Amino acid sequence: MNSISLCGPSLVRRTCSYLVVVRRFCNRSFDGGNGENKYDCFEEPLKRMWGSSYFDSAMDEKPDVSADETMARPRFSARRSFFEVARIDAGRVLEVLRQDGPGFDSKLALDELHIRVSGLLVREVLTGILRMVNYSNKIRCAKLGFKFFTWSSQQGNYRHTANTYHILMKIFAECEEFKAMWRLVDEMIEKGFPTTARTFNILICTCGEAGLARRVVERFIKSKTFNYRPFKHSYNAILHCLLVASQYKLIEWVYQQMLAEGHYPDILTYNVLICAKYRLGKLDQFHRLLDEMGRNGFSPDLHTYNILLHVLGKGDKPLAALNLLNHMKEVGFDPGVLHFTTLIDGLSRAGNLDACQYFFNEMIKNGCMPDVVCYTVMITVYVVAGELENAQRMFDEMITKGQVPNVFTYNSLIRGLCMAGKFEEACSMLKDMESRGCNPNFLVYSTLVGNLRNAGKLSEAHEVVKHMVEKGQYVHLLSKFKGYKRC
Repeated sequence: MNSISLCGPSLVRRTCSYLVVVRRFCNRSFDGGNGENKYDCFEEPLKRMWGSSYFDSAMDEKPDVSADETMARPRFSARRSFFEVARIDAGRVLEVLRQDGPGFDSKLALDELHIRVSGLLVREVLTGILRMVNYSNKIRCAKLGFKFFTWSSQQGNYRHTANTYHILMKIFAECEEFKAMWRLVDEMIEKGFPTTARTFNILICTCGEAGLARRVVERFIKSKTFNYRPFKHSYNAILHCLLVASQYKLIEWVYQQMLAEGHYPDILTYNVLICAKYRLGKLDQFHRLLDEMGRNGFSPDLHTYNILLHVLGKGDKPLAALNLLNHMKEVGFDPGVLHFTTLIDGLSRAGNLDACQYFFNEMIKNGCMPDVVCYTVMITVYVVAGELENAQRMFDEMITKGQVPNVFTYNSLIRGLCMAGKFEEACSMLKDMESRGCNPNFLVYSTLVGNLRNAGKLSEAHEVVKHMVEKGQYVHLLSKFKGYKRC
């Protein structure tokens, strides 16, 4: 490594307790992580720990295929046919709903379609309505969602699931129909559906800004229908959901309620709390929690190490980070691409390009092949440092290695090209994205249009907006970049 030395006495000894290790590794000189997050490499894995507990399954009913059909052709063919028919029917339903208005009886038109209502069909239609929501049609989309939800519930041999309730809740939330959303929650409970972490997640994300977050939490703490599997107890489920929603202050409050009720923390509890304390910049409490973990006999898991590596990276402590990686190996944890990516991301925020390059190479030496997230972090490191040539080299390398760039990868490279004044190449990246099956989203368009406008290239920016019209993304951009005419 060019500008730093990684030699010197190790801070880790096999006989060191965990408490001593974290005390030495994580001193109080790092910042509290209050800056804006690009990737949240250290937090996202913890948020996804039990993804199935707060996201409903994609299919909560099986395709209704008769025995004769199953015998007549391969099962996968019947299943594929079921999905295709449901998607075609969903398109027909959405076309009818788009015509809804004065003088048009949408319920009668839906009846005349003579379609088979299934869970998949209902989810496809509601999800389609959810995708239609924008700043100009919120009231209409909320009405269409509720109208179809009511109509489908009246069809024979069909009963709404918790998942369909959740999708309509999400529609109401996006349309800012909060009273309707709460009425739907009450109806869901009355119908005998348990309120899950997914229910909680939708409500807390919606009501947090309105100052209702604590009331939502209190309701779920007291709820007898809150389904909190596979968590140890409901408090952990609530803490985990609050982490997903980035409600760090509420995490502290819920933890105090948890202790008051006589519940004891486990490693998940501590990991969530440590994240919250770090995000809030409460460094003394961050360290006290680490001490408490050790005293209570909890050893760090892969998520704990991930948090500590981010802290050390952002605190620009590559030597301590290297020692922690070595300690992980000594205690039986092999650092993976996640841990190296988290460390590199933290070091990039500290502006230590040399350390980023070193640990990227060390990761490969340790047999960890970088994934798309790791490559994207490195590309961004080079872009921020003004080393566009290295960013493009890294981009080419990831493609050669079989890693498919995502929208964040392209967004970083487009930003770098714009910073270097290479606007023609930046615009051509849109075609490159699409040729690789990666559709540009609002983030990419916003970066490109914003930089073109700032450079006075209004005609080029207008061309990008026209491209957005074709892709159905123009409404979001026009709401941000005012002054453009609708194409």
